Amino acid sequence: MANPWSGEVAIRIDGERHVLKLTLGALAELEARLEAEGLVALVERFESARFSTRDVLALILAGLRGGGWQGGPRDLLSAEIEGGPVAAARAAAELLARAFALPDTAPDAMPDAMPNAEQSR
Repeated sequence: MANPWSGEVAIRIDGERHVLKLTLGALAELEARLEAEGLVALVERFESARFSTRDVLALILAGLRGGGWQGGPRDLLSAEIEGGPVAAARAAAELLARAFALPDTAPDAMPDAMPNAEQSR
């Protein structure tokens, strides 16, 4: 089971359950992959529902790597994510929100999507 207290999100890829987590190293890898855009721009895109499939895959990959997965971007290109693109986008948004959630947030109050700008400050 994924632990929302530690920022984890579960997802099924090719029928196998994976736990995604944005560790500091995974965030650094994500930031490098996004190049000049950075994490703030990524968060803004998710908050305004203007994210791309590239954003979703970058987050899923970073979360998988943070969870200990050894695969790479090419492995995800042909992977089957249970629930399709909508489930992948939901998992990416939850992963990003949980990575930056305050520690005193109750697990049942964890966001299903990115909090709006006022809630994240």
